[in-house]
Amino acid sequence: MDLDKDFWENKYLDDKTGWDIGYISTPIKEYINQLKDKDLKILIPGCGNSYEGEYLHKLDFTNVWLCDLAPSSFKNFLERVPDFPKEHLITGDFFALSDQFDLIIEQTFFCALDPKLRPAHAKKMHELLGEKGKLVGLLFDAPLNKDHPPFGGNKEEYLNYFEPYFRIRTMETAYNSIAPRNGRELFIILEKK
Repeated sequence: MDLDKDFWENKYLDDKTGWDIGYISTPIKEYINQLKDKDLKILIPGCGNSYEGEYLHKLDFTNVWLCDLAPSSFKNFLERVPDFPKEHLITGDFFALSDQFDLIIEQTFFCALDPKLRPAHAKKMHELLGEKGKLVGLLFDAPLNKDHPPFGGNKEEYLNYFEPYFRIRTMETAYNSIAPRNGRELFIILEKK
């Protein structure tokens, strides 16, 4: 599978972004609402149109970083959030990042990766998080597709990837998913070991 920059850029150019619900998902919004430290260094990889980044910015979080392969995702984002710091937009490969973050938000990034990259994803998330850093968000809890994104999975599979690197604080069916994903998402809070 060639899920490269051109693949994702063409999804935006052809308006084939079915994963994009047009707003921040409720489970992530409610998690963000309870955060107190506005200086947390936050990464949103595979951010797409990043309604999460927009929401954090509007709540005055000052250290939010967005990463995506597709430049068009940032064009769309900046049309909605023109005052977001441009130096916090990273057009490139998540696996090439080398910074440290307090929190990484997962929203349809994991399911977009070729499944063979899942072990590397878990390891890279661990590397990018500082001491006691957290990976928080949603993972699909359904089989979905085998030959194109979104790729699904289940809790047992995910535990194999994440348990070597993280304390599993929460990995349970989200009670407040959007209707089309109800019962098919796991809300996760994973803390770096």
